[in-house]
Amino acid sequence: MSTKRRDDLLVLQREAQARWDAEKIFEEDAPAASATGGAADPPKYLVTFPYPYMNGFLHLGHAFSLSKAEFAVGYRRLHGDRCLFPFAFHCTGMPIQACADRLRQELEQYGNPPVFPKEEEDAPDEGAPAAAGGGGKPAARGGKSKVAAKAGKAKYQWEILAQSGIPEADIPAFADPLTWLRFFPSEGVADVRALGVKVDWRRAFITTDVNAYYDSFVRWQLNTLRARGKVMFGKRLAIWSPLDGQPCADHDRASGEGVGPQEYTLIKMEVVPEECPPGRLPDIMAGRKVVLAAATLRAETMYGQTNVWVLPTGDYGVYPVADGTLWVVSPHAAANMAHQALFSAEEADFGKVPPPVAMLKGEQLLGLSLRSPRAPRTIRVLPLLTVSMSKGTGVVTSVPSDAPDDYRGLRDLQEKQPLRAKLGVDDSWVEDMQPIPIIHTPGYGDLAAVAACEQFGVKSQNDRVALDAAKEDVYKKGFYSGTLLVGTHEGMGVEEAKPLIRAEMIADGSAVSYAEPEKTVMSRSGGECVVAWSDQWYLTYGEEEWRTATEGALAAMETYAPETRSRFEEALAWLREWGCSRQFGLGTRLPWDERWLVESLSDSTIYMAFYTVAHLLQGGTANMDGSKAGPAGVAAADLTDAVWDYVLLGIGDPATLPVPVDVASSLRREFCYWYPVDLRVSGKDLIRNHLSFFIYTHVAIFPREHWPKAVRTNGHLLLNADKMSKSTGNFMTLREGVAMYSADAVRFALADAGDTGEDANFAKATADDAVLKLTALLTLVTDGASMASKMVSDDVPPRFADRVFGAQLEKALMATDAAYDKMLYREALKIGFHEVQTAVGIYRVAVGADKTAETLSRMRRSLFRRFVEAQTVMLAPICPHVAEKLWAVGLGKTESVMHARWPAAAVSESDGALLEAAAYLDGLLHRVRVAQQPKKARGKSKAPPVADAPRPNTLVVYVCVETPAWQQAALDTLRGAWDAGARAFPPDLPARIKAAMPADVQAGWKKSMKHVMPFVAMVRDEMLASGEDALTRSLPFVEREVLEENRSFLTEQLELVTLEIADAVASSTGVAADALPGKPSFELQHVPHADAA
Repeated sequence: MSTKRRDDLLVLQREAQARWDAEKIFEEDAPAASATGGAADPPKYLVTFPYPYMNGFLHLGHAFSLSKAEFAVGYRRLHGDRCLFPFAFHCTGMPIQACADRLRQELEQYGNPPVFPKEEEDAPDEGAPAAAGGGGKPAARGGKSKVAAKAGKAKYQWEILAQSGIPEADIPAFADPLTWLRFFPSEGVADVRALGVKVDWRRAFITTDVNAYYDSFVRWQLNTLRARGKVMFGKRLAIWSPLDGQPCADHDRASGEGVGPQEYTLIKMEVVPEECPPGRLPDIMAGRKVVLAAATLRAETMYGQTNVWVLPTGDYGVYPVADGTLWVVSPHAAANMAHQALFSAEEADFGKVPPPVAMLKGEQLLGLSLRSPRAPRTIRVLPLLTVSMSKGTGVVTSVPSDAPDDYRGLRDLQEKQPLRAKLGVDDSWVEDMQPIPIIHTPGYGDLAAVAACEQFGVKSQNDRVALDAAKEDVYKKGFYSGTLLVGTHEGMGVEEAKPLIRAEMIADGSAVSYAEPEKTVMSRSGGECVVAWSDQWYLTYGEEEWRTATEGALAAMETYAPETRSRFEEALAWLREWGCSRQFGLGTRLPWDERWLVESLSDSTIYMAFYTVAHLLQGGTANMDGSKAGPAGVAAADLTDAVWDYVLLGIGDPATLPVPVDVASSLRREFCYWYPVDLRVSGKDLIRNHLSFFIYTHVAIFPREHWPKAVRTNGHLLLNADKMSKSTGNFMTLREGVAMYSADAVRFALADAGDTGEDANFAKATADDAVLKLTALLTLVTDGASMASKMVSDDVPPRFADRVFGAQLEKALMATDAAYDKMLYREALKIGFHEVQTAVGIYRVAVGADKTAETLSRMRRSLFRRFVEAQTVMLAPICPHVAEKLWAVGLGKTESVMHARWPAAAVSESDGALLEAAAYLDGLLHRVRVAQQPKKARGKSKAPPVADAPRPNTLVVYVCVETPAWQQAALDTLRGAWDAGARAFPPDLPARIKAAMPADVQAGWKKSMKHVMPFVAMVRDEMLASGEDALTRSLPFVEREVLEENRSFLTEQLELVTLEIADAVASSTGVAADALPGKPSFELQHVPHADAA
């Protein structure tokens, strides 16, 4: 397949980008003025995108979010704003460190180059996906099997880097994390440049203490937050990576982002040896105090315990605790307990699971008798096959009165003797067991679970859908509306009593607090995370005064979608203390306690302020690590907190600072001009952490005038309607996309992918189609420009088609402008490109300029230039490289299209009537063309059509000059019958219509109704859609005049000889009676003398 069109776009984009770089078009500085700014300052627009994490190449998902910011910048430039789009690269945290460590371990274990263990080979996979990377020579396979070597199936870090296109000889250097900091940010710059993004690259930087300039900024940020009481120290629950030995924040996770600790009440249920059935007590428990520990979220229901569940096939450890007691829990729970001082309070024992004195199967615990807190009597251990060993402790309290799962599990054992025999349950253990009333729930009574199972039709514990529905309803109604029937809080609402009962049980020692991750969390180092009670520096998000101010900031922000605002409000209501420190990885050291590093979501909340001065401090892509002083000549060591206080807060006297006064003033001026952030663009998944932190921290540090103005979020990007995944091969890096389609075709497909908060779709077919459409547009404009001198001049009165196309262009300019302003880029592309291309195609046909390049001379010269100007400007934010070419070739402009301005739309009051007239004409053309098609033979007749039937050569159009009496009667009846409040008609409408008809129509009703009722149905449907406006049948144009003006056009397009225009009311033919205002009837005829003429 030829790639010439794509190749032409690649050449064009290289030329455009070279020009932009040479002219430094995107390098923007604050205009010279006083440090406090002033009313005379030109309008500015600062847009930012979360700096991408640099553990690999940028992919289309990055580009999708990035494109929203990029298109906004392109649009705002066209409206005269001084736009700044800075870009940087995030390297803080564990991911890079973990990848480097993995590679180092592989090299140590398997050699260099490594020879990995062979794996069992699968059958050949013809559909094996291609490597997801940036091209280049792949690494040698060494001893890997074909399975391990398959692209997209990389298991080892060496393989991942090789599939990314890193030459084998270069891979060992990536065992040093600093190699990642040097390599991937530079590649990221190249990829973003290739996409044609309007970035001021002088402001680029990387994070971590490798960059001393950024490091000083982050240290100032944390010092300022601490001075304002926003940073505290203490023990708190945190998701913890045992492998890394530190908290595992969201960006340090391979899976489980957004997951937090789930707190339980751990109930101590002591084994009662004397009540255990003979021979059931394991020998290891003899003479020892043994506790089965059950994790529950419903401590208030412990009054209703009848039994406890275990998984018969589950593995349970018997773990000793400091006081000599043995605790029986799952290994999963033991790992969490060891990090919460539940086995030993000694600091040295943190994270150490004591060796179990025994490992038992759940079936070995069956029948044991337990004394459980709040239970009215001893309870028995019974089997339940749905107990999870990876959630809670594997020991589950059973309250069949208020837990549908427990009720149905108990009833199954009681009702099914074969099940009891299979699971080893003695009949006597369950035969007398009954639910105990403990909570009164409105609508369900005193035994909510029993009533709910009956209501939802639950017949066994395998009725999962019905059981889940019953459980959800019982728990919700019991919590919000239930009342306790027993205990010291009898008569109190469950919602109020719940925390009191939990606190009492923990205070009297019958329970302890326990936590684990809400869902499975895997660190990027490869280990499963737990919840730990750990020392941490943390930010006091959620503190009442701070939260109130942050909610106020959100209320004043533009979020572009109500669902985005709702997600923010939920996040701010949920967000609480956040650990901002860790002990390992890459990043900035806490300035007051350098044993700790600032975690990756806490050093990235106000870095947008650093962008405003980064070009003076560092100077660009050649110095992203800040290894030397930038244009301002300031050493990083001189960027004290006092300097940052002055530059960012205006505090202090610049004459007392360790940097020159003029430099300090310039830095301050840059910040004051560019701040606040006008637009922050990001994925919606960051609302719960980064974006909320972004607002919180701005509120804590900056005055109100420097709080963010707008946030725009988007969903994830699908590729060809499927999730992007390296493992499946459905993945594309940004550089692959640009090389495959060109930058503008990728941008076109990104704009078309979607604008809502739902997942969007990058369709490869759209990118392919963009290549064709953009190159076709270039050809049209190039050919048109060469024929411009021969085009119709303004001395000639404008034709109907000229006037229509001109009105369409002006309307498109207005509508596209509105779409861009609302950041609806798919809509902007639809109106500003697709609809305009359709309109110009129709216009060319109408004036006969659609045959060859020479026939373009039939276009109107001024209209052609207006088309090129409008189309170029409307396309420029999305496809700037093509726009640059159109601007020069089509209009002869010498300055870049990046300096263009959005043209004012010259819309006149008559345009609406003109466009309606055009639609009227198009509608008639379509209907006649359909009628010209040969009619299909009816029935099963196989007789061929009559070969010599003459082709119609005459069209008679019947125009309804005035509304017939029967139509007016129908309209009046519809008006009287319309219920505006209900937006409906009464059921007797047909009878009312018939009764309102003139006498002659009623007399022949069987025949008349065939054209009366379709008319009524049409108007009725229009009223249901748009209201009473549909009753106005008058037209803003004169039909006969439109037809007369376009007589030649109609006859040529329909290949006719004669067009006759007749008055429908004055005509006696049956066809004429079907004419309506705005919808003429017609008939095709063959008139012999017409052909002769």
